[in-house]
Amino acid sequence: MHNRLSRILLVRPRRISLRLTSLLLCLLLPSLAPAQAQPATTKPRARDLGVPFDGAPGPLNAITDVAGVEVGHSTIISGAGPLRVGEGPVRTGVTVVLPRGRGSTQPVFAGWFSLNGDGEMTGITYIEDLGLLHGPVAITNTYSVGVVRDALIAYCLERKLFPPEEYCWSLPVVAETWDGYLNDIKGFHVKPGHVFAALDAARPGPVAEGNVGGGTGMVCHEFKGGIGTASRRLAAKAGGYTVGVLVQCNYGLRRQLRVAGAPVGQEILDEMVYSRETGSIIIVVATDAPLLPHQLKRLARRAALGLARNGSIAGNGSGDIFIAFSTANAGVGSGAETLEVRMLPNERLNPLFEATVQATEEAIINALVAAETMTGVDDHKVIALPHERLREALKKYNRLAK
Repeated sequence: MHNRLSRILLVRPRRISLRLTSLLLCLLLPSLAPAQAQPATTKPRARDLGVPFDGAPGPLNAITDVAGVEVGHSTIISGAGPLRVGEGPVRTGVTVVLPRGRGSTQPVFAGWFSLNGDGEMTGITYIEDLGLLHGPVAITNTYSVGVVRDALIAYCLERKLFPPEEYCWSLPVVAETWDGYLNDIKGFHVKPGHVFAALDAARPGPVAEGNVGGGTGMVCHEFKGGIGTASRRLAAKAGGYTVGVLVQCNYGLRRQLRVAGAPVGQEILDEMVYSRETGSIIIVVATDAPLLPHQLKRLARRAALGLARNGSIAGNGSGDIFIAFSTANAGVGSGAETLEVRMLPNERLNPLFEATVQATEEAIINALVAAETMTGVDDHKVIALPHERLREALKKYNRLAK
């Protein structure tokens, strides 16, 4: 099969959190190629190359530094040469972020923000009104939002994650960026089985970055883009809370790219691919700080400032959509008459705002550093950010940390 799964990142299964729908979905799950366990990452990250960043990261410098958060990828790579719609080449996939891991069926408080809305994130009207996120945030390519959404519901129905007497419904959150420069996007190669694989692969710990999951075919500042992550741990006097960020970056022109304030993109102007600003980015922000939905919306807005540090202008055709959630207040899904919740006063949010800006900035650069040169449909080639030339540019502008 041309749409077979060629790479899946797998680790131990647990359970996933989703409220269900009463609508029975008849989705046939395709058989998958044998899964292969892979280390999350053995590549250098931006800090390893001497890129200076502000703030103190958590031990993993990843969204999974927020306790309970798990990430899974399903990566689909097959074929080469001329585009044959429905056959390939295929360069795509699915990434899922589980706020409380597969061992919990409890929702989290959440908020979202659109910096520029030329894109899609399903389920956000529910979040806007009720302030709750049930289940994972999934990220894929533009044309696969529907199948991923349906598969999230089917996964919960098949795994019987809720008692049969409970009213079952679901409004899954699925976001997208466009990978049609490298991927046979019109071939609809993401199938329900790939979504199941990403969910089953979800785990805590280090997170694979670059050409994986939903980020497989993405382009960022005309370098190879994809998935990136980072975190910040607040000082004890600020509460000791953690903020983690995961991005799927697919935006921007080469000349716009700035790294740690240096105009790196203007120093590497060969092998560019676009003639005008294009693309999108999805940003997921997680924290263990006790924030209410309106505060999480404020946190999500701050991701825009981290994006801007790297040169984004949130262009007219860009879908820049962000979601933030808090793993605190574990009982928000309870049916009790009266709930008691904790929250930080607004006067204590500044350190969390700063952490979000810093982690977003670093997550994007981590995606660029981890990504590898890729050739896709019609032999379109997108080069990886060259590490040594990055270091040379940082040194030229007195920004190299080591």
